[in-house]
Amino acid sequence: MKSDRIPEVLTAMSRKISEKKDFLTDLDNAIGDGDHGINMARGFAAVESRLPEFEGKDIGYILKTTGMTLVSVVAGSAGPLYGTAFMKAGMVMNGKNEMTADDFIECLNAAIDGVMMRGKAVQGEKTMLDAMIPARDAIVSAVKDGRNFPEAVKAGVEAAREGVEYTKTIIATKGRAAYVGERSLGHQDPGATSFTYLLETISEAL
Repeated sequence: MKSDRIPEVLTAMSRKISEKKDFLTDLDNAIGDGDHGINMARGFAAVESRLPEFEGKDIGYILKTTGMTLVSVVAGSAGPLYGTAFMKAGMVMNGKNEMTADDFIECLNAAIDGVMMRGKAVQGEKTMLDAMIPARDAIVSAVKDGRNFPEAVKAGVEAAREGVEYTKTIIATKGRAAYVGERSLGHQDPGATSFTYLLETISEAL
């Protein structure tokens, strides 16, 4: 994927999050602050408003600016977490005008490391990592098996969806959801869900 396609994908992400805003908010009402969908939609709308300045820029610049925008606009934990994920991915793509399958995997690795560091979380604690890590692992496996990039990302989407389902079966131990303890059982994690929507958007673009 070349740099001039990235703004198109970010626009599609913004539209997807806006479409799913109420559902994400409902999920967060059950176990969090009830603002995940609203905050994410506001953040990606702000990113969309900056698209004109991305013309002629490399992918690293676009991703880092996206991350900084999310940090400054998105309230709650989602801003720092998603902002860090995009900024770390931007560091991987610094100066690059085309993203390969290997680059995408490295971006996911960097994003996961950033979220783990910022959120002081690991897989299995009912967070976005429960979708991110299985998605990354599935993409890596698919690429090793010789599947093309679009097919590999589709495999990642399926793994992320399974990760979202898994979050229904565990008790939250991080973030606001941790305060409700066992009452978080049966509810899917909003962050894992929003990440899956973003990955779906990338898959659709490919």
